[in-house]
Amino acid sequence: MLSDLELFQALVAKDPSALAALYDCYGDLMYSLALRILGNRQEAEDLIQEIFLSIWKQCNYNPARGSLRSFLMILVRSRAIDRLRAQKTVSKTIQQQQKESDRFASNSLEEAATDEISERVRNALAQLPEKQRRALELAYYEGLSQSEISQRLDAPLGTVKSWFRLSFAKMRQTLQDLI
Repeated sequence: MLSDLELFQALVAKDPSALAALYDCYGDLMYSLALRILGNRQEAEDLIQEIFLSIWKQCNYNPARGSLRSFLMILVRSRAIDRLRAQKTVSKTIQQQQKESDRFASNSLEEAATDEISERVRNALAQLPEKQRRALELAYYEGLSQSEISQRLDAPLGTVKSWFRLSFAKMRQTLQDLI
């Protein structure tokens, strides 16, 4: 069995057997933590697969900062929490949209107003820079988490989070009279 340092060096060297060894050593432990946090087997499996893929693409482990086991467990925990936050945000937004939709559907004048608002929201989205708009669309129309959007758009997670913050601020400013 390889030491953490040997595993890290093999991963950096893109040795496929290192990824298998890493999975054999820590996969079950990582999965059990993900399952405990997410409460869903499929979500936990997807998360672990996502983490192993990101480690294969770029291993950010620093042996000087602690054990590989600790690094992996922190990674699982933080990404699982990101997923939960994204799910709650999407769910909350859908519920808010449903409430507003029910309220507006009560008569034809209000339906006309809804059409106008939808058009204004679409126009506000169209004014956003391409990557910010795409990130919002992936979150709201496809239900992806920020981590998944980060992978899909091949952008750092921090950048994706900045896109959300900037796009929400710009849309809030553009649609201020509707708020």
